[in-house]
Amino acid sequence: MTDTAAPTPAAPEGAARTGKRAATGALLGLALGDALGFPTEFNDVPAILAKCGPWREMELPRPAFVTDDTQMTLALGRALDTALAQGALGPERLEAPARREFVAWYHSPDNNRAPGATCLTACSLLEDPDTPWQRASRTGSKGCGANMRVAPVGLAPGLDDEQRSGAAQLQAALTHGHPTALAASDLTAHAVRLLADGAEPTGLVGLLRSYAYDNRTRYHHRWLGDLWRTAGDPGPEEFAARGWDECLAVLDRLREALAAPSPETDPCLATGAGWIAEEALATALLCFLQFVGQPLTALRRAACTSGDSDSIACLAGAFAGAHHGAGVWPRSWAGGIEYRGELLALGASWDG
Repeated sequence: MTDTAAPTPAAPEGAARTGKRAATGALLGLALGDALGFPTEFNDVPAILAKCGPWREMELPRPAFVTDDTQMTLALGRALDTALAQGALGPERLEAPARREFVAWYHSPDNNRAPGATCLTACSLLEDPDTPWQRASRTGSKGCGANMRVAPVGLAPGLDDEQRSGAAQLQAALTHGHPTALAASDLTAHAVRLLADGAEPTGLVGLLRSYAYDNRTRYHHRWLGDLWRTAGDPGPEEFAARGWDECLAVLDRLREALAAPSPETDPCLATGAGWIAEEALATALLCFLQFVGQPLTALRRAACTSGDSDSIACLAGAFAGAHHGAGVWPRSWAGGIEYRGELLALGASWDG
C-alpha cells in the first residue's frame, strides 16, 4: 500500500485536537503499530525480512491482534474516564480505578499476549487492597511497560501540566517504580500532548529536552507519596534526577541519529532496543521523526526492528496519530484492528 500522507501543519496549542481527531488518531495508531509489531517481536531484522518480505511493504496481519500494550492502554483510558467523571483529576481519584483496571487485566483470559513479568508481578500485589501501591511497585524495573500504555494521559482533555505529569508518573509507578520509568512515561505523555496540540515535529526533541531539564529535580510528592524511599536514593530530588538524566542521555542519542538519518538501518542500533522505557521512547520517536509524512512507513520501520518491536511501533503509531489525526490511517487497516470499537469510543469521547 502506498503511504502518501503529507505532514500536518502546526496549529496553535489546543486548536488541532478536535478538528483532526487527535485522540482517535493516536489510539488507532498505537493499536495498529502494536498489531504490526506483534509477529516480529523477539526476531532480529534478517528473520523479520525472511518472514515478512521487504520492510517497506509490510502489511497488517489478518486478523489484526494486538498485545498487552493496547490492552493496558485501554485499561488506563477507562481508569482515566472513571476518575475524570468524579471531578478534577488527582492521585486518589486515579489510583483506585487504575488499580482495579490493571488487576482486571491481570485476570483477563485475553491476557495471553506475552505480558511483561514486571506488570504481572506488580498487578498480583496490587490485588491485595491492604497493600499500599508503593509496596507493589517494582522500583528496580524501568521496562517499557511503564510508557507503552501512557498515551491516554497525553490525550485526556482538561488536564493542566501538573495533573498530566503526575498522572503519567503515577500510572507508571503502579507497576514500574524506577525513576527512569517515571520520567520516560512523563516525556511520552508530554510528546503526545504536544503533537496533538499541533507542535511542529522538527522542534519536538528540543521541546522534550527542555521539559526534561525543567523537571529534572521535581518529585511529585502529591502523586507518588514516599515511593522514593523504597529505591535507596538519598532524597526525592536525587531519585527524580536519576531518571531524568537517563532520559536526557537517550534524547542526546536521538538528536545525533536524526542529524545523520539512516532510514534503512535498524533504529535500535542508534537509540536502543526498546525493552527499557527511555529507549522505547527514543526509538519510537526516531521512527516517527524519520518518516513524519509517511506514517505507515514509520510503523513498518518500527515493526522491523531487532528490539521490542510491538512497543516501539505502538508508540510510533501514537505519535503519528496524535500529529496527523484519525484520517491518516487507511480504512483497510483501521477497520480490522482488534478492540476497534473501544478505541473509537474512547477517542471520540476525548476529541469532543
